[in-house]
Amino acid sequence: MPEPLLKLLELCLLALLWLFFLRVLRAVWVEVRGPAPTAARAATNGGGRRGPARRRGGGPRLVVVEPKEAKGRAYSLQEEQTVGRAAGCQITLDDTYVSQLHARVFAKDGGWFVEDLGSTNGTYLNTKRVSGPLAVKRGDRIKIGAVVMEAEI
Repeated sequence: MPEPLLKLLELCLLALLWLFFLRVLRAVWVEVRGPAPTAARAATNGGGRRGPARRRGGGPRLVVVEPKEAKGRAYSLQEEQTVGRAAGCQITLDDTYVSQLHARVFAKDGGWFVEDLGSTNGTYLNTKRVSGPLAVKRGDRIKIGAVVMEAEI
């Protein structure tokens, strides 16, 4: 092969290695820093307010009971919500054991259901691992990572 072509291939390989290295650094930075808080996310997850664990009236919601530092945080339920660490999820949980897109909670045929979306650490409904859509009733507990939420349906 001609010498200039080898030099060009060497430079291309070096550029690809640098791009790969920068991509890895960016991924590590995003994992360490976590998702940035936004006004839109605060509006969809109850504004981060910590209220009483129980309230009278209102619509269906999930209330955090564990861990202690998030206890009382409530998430209103609409037709379908995704749960995870990703900024695009309607219910965002800041926990390293929660996948980016972990689970979904949805309404169907007048009832509420929870479904795992192929997460690494699984989703649990009252200590039972969720493998397909499972019906959720009032008082049921959904565990995602270290976060336990109680259904007020």
